[in-house]
Amino acid sequence: MTAAVTAASLRRRLAVGAAALAMASGLAGAALAASAGTANGEWPEHGGDADFHRYSPLTQINKANVGKLAIAWRRAALTDELKAEEPGLRAGANFQSTPLMVGGRLFAQNAMGLVDAFDPATGKTLWRQERFPGDPVRGASGRGVSYWREGADERILTIRGEHLYAIDAKTGRLVKSFGDGGRAELHSAFGKLAPTFTWRGWPTICRNVAIVGAAMTDAPSNKEEPPGVVQAFDVRTGKRLWTFNPIPQAGQPGNETWKNDSWRYTGEGNVWAPLSSDSQLGLVYLPTGSPTNDNYGGHRLGDNLFTDSLVALNCETGAHAWHFQAVHHDLWDYDLNNGPILADLKVGGKSIKAVVQLTKFGSTFVLDRTTGKPVWPIVERPVPTSTTPGEVTSPTQPMPTKPPAYERQGVTTDDLIDFTPELRAEGLKMAKDYVLGPIFTPAVVRGGPGEKQAVLQVPAGGAGWYGASLDPDTNVLFVPTFTRPLLLEVLPGDPAQTNLRYTKGPRALADGPQGLPLVKPPYGSIVAIDLNRGETLWTVANADGPRSHPALKGLTLPPLGMPSHDMPVATKTLLFVVQADPVSLNGRTRDGDLPLEPYFDNKLRAYDKATGAVVWEMKLPAGSTASPMTYMYKGKQYLLVTIGSRTHAPEFVALSLP
Repeated sequence: MTAAVTAASLRRRLAVGAAALAMASGLAGAALAASAGTANGEWPEHGGDADFHRYSPLTQINKANVGKLAIAWRRAALTDELKAEEPGLRAGANFQSTPLMVGGRLFAQNAMGLVDAFDPATGKTLWRQERFPGDPVRGASGRGVSYWREGADERILTIRGEHLYAIDAKTGRLVKSFGDGGRAELHSAFGKLAPTFTWRGWPTICRNVAIVGAAMTDAPSNKEEPPGVVQAFDVRTGKRLWTFNPIPQAGQPGNETWKNDSWRYTGEGNVWAPLSSDSQLGLVYLPTGSPTNDNYGGHRLGDNLFTDSLVALNCETGAHAWHFQAVHHDLWDYDLNNGPILADLKVGGKSIKAVVQLTKFGSTFVLDRTTGKPVWPIVERPVPTSTTPGEVTSPTQPMPTKPPAYERQGVTTDDLIDFTPELRAEGLKMAKDYVLGPIFTPAVVRGGPGEKQAVLQVPAGGAGWYGASLDPDTNVLFVPTFTRPLLLEVLPGDPAQTNLRYTKGPRALADGPQGLPLVKPPYGSIVAIDLNRGETLWTVANADGPRSHPALKGLTLPPLGMPSHDMPVATKTLLFVVQADPVSLNGRTRDGDLPLEPYFDNKLRAYDKATGAVVWEMKLPAGSTASPMTYMYKGKQYLLVTIGSRTHAPEFVALSLP
């Protein structure tokens, strides 16, 4: 039986502290002006603006002239200047850096994770960051940087290795008054259990506070792991101001959701995805991940707050304002994996300051960003029970009543491939080894009792870390999403190697007939959602997909879509989406290859925002590996994409009109 979430039932699932309401009203008088964002043709934040809209009101490139777009300049992620500093450097294929554009300069991490400033019209280097004494040239690139300004003081904040750096935006020199000579260390907050600190993200700046997440292992050796601590630093001084532990300790709210004192040793729950913030409310929004051992939780019974939750904190103090848990006792690796989107909605004639959280599993959670209360009812629906010894699943999971899911949820035999009777028969035969069921079907033990060796997990794609694009004038959200069934299984732990009773399986892609997917298309889509009404406006396939596959020869098929992390940016006139390169897909089949790889077309497409029709497309030298952005410089609008592959060196490519 389905029951709407009431105020009483929300006490456990959704905590809205009285302190949150007092804080919100108390901050109103001290609210800082919101960022001008992209209104002046700049791109000052990774998501365009502080609201994470990935939107610009620019109109120079439009439906009438988009066909004239051409490459204006290209810039290698590993430039000649960088190569000269240390011969033998090699750039990784999965280069995910997106530039900012502020004050007539582009800022981005290069292939070694050092920040470069370069000319928006030519891509030529303006400066490269000063390295801290002893820092190597070699390093790993991140996804972005942050910009902060107070009067004449302009800074770029960036994370490289185990440190947060502050760099003078005018010169590239380290700001020596920040932290220890220009940097603040990030490792010590995790204690001795964490061998190192790493994160590909960028600091979120709210009220002169820089807030930092962390990446952590998905394959822990034991049940004892460090928690994914979030840290906050003073932008001016580099002093650590507060930390937030997503696993509440003794006496803290939420601690009771960890049975048998499992909070003492369980780790992860980290914020590896982008954060967002509302400086006027003084709140930062944290999308947290799953706890230790993604697919088995017998050692951490309970709902496991604050994992898999959207958590709102006071950005100046770290005080808890509210939270909403999207997945109770996660057994599916359903981290909240993208930046929360802030939207000022008009719902039933009422203005609502909302926060929108997309997910890997196709649900869109729309909450009041001041209080955390759902904008539309969220119901707790019964879900399947685990058969794994020692496991106790949550009896229900929260399901939004609006908007509809943008990705298929669960799988039955009706969802299996059926292009031809032969493919259908082969697909049915292959699926006999798997459990087919609704969303939130838990893993089975490989080699355990029964003939089923894995659960066919659908969805195991959904929205990616880059999120979506929101047109703030219409409140239409454009979501790239994809279907990629994975095999969900757990393996008995080897007592000689781990104290986990079960460990997660290899998370392989489910093989389909003749290298085709095991399920029906679409395999990737663009979905437009009206957030004012909570309704889907249109859905289109994101690419032609494998319709030229030899097994489909002679069939007249529409575009089938591709299971790729396609990345969007919207303007006043168009929606641009660039297809990701296969290197950015994490999954592989059991034998290590990717059968669909020949059908990735590496195209940049412009869509009609009203209908989803493709207005224009252009094949790029490689697929995208990072979020695109757009800006205006000296009267010309540019569209910038980041591309790369195993065979194409990563680079920035800027397009413009002649």
